[in-house]
Amino acid sequence: MKKEKEGERDVPPGGVIREAGSAHGYSTGGWRKLRPVVDSEKCTNCLICWVMCPDSAVVVKDGKMIGFDLEHCKGCGICAAECPDKVKAIKMEEEG
Repeated sequence: MKKEKEGERDVPPGGVIREAGSAHGYSTGGWRKLRPVVDSEKCTNCLICWVMCPDSAVVVKDGKMIGFDLEHCKGCGICAAECPDKVKAIKMEEEG
C-alpha cells in the first residue's frame, strides 16, 4: 500500500466488502447483547420478522418461522419490534 503523506502508516482499508453475498461467511453473533426468543404458540407465521431482518437471521422452513440463526443475529430487535402488536411472539432477552 502506498503512503499518501509523510508520517502516515501502512494500514489496510477497513470495512471493505470485496464481493457480494459474502456476509454468510462471517460469524457476527458475538456482537449481540440481546437475543430474540420466539414463543411458537403465539407465532402466526406471518413472516414479517423474516422480511424485516437486516441480517437474514430468521430461519424459515416450509413457510414457517422455526427460529433464529444466532451466528448472524446481531440482536438489533427489529424482529421483535415488527412482530404485529396483537401477536408479539418475539421478545428480546439479555444474552446469557
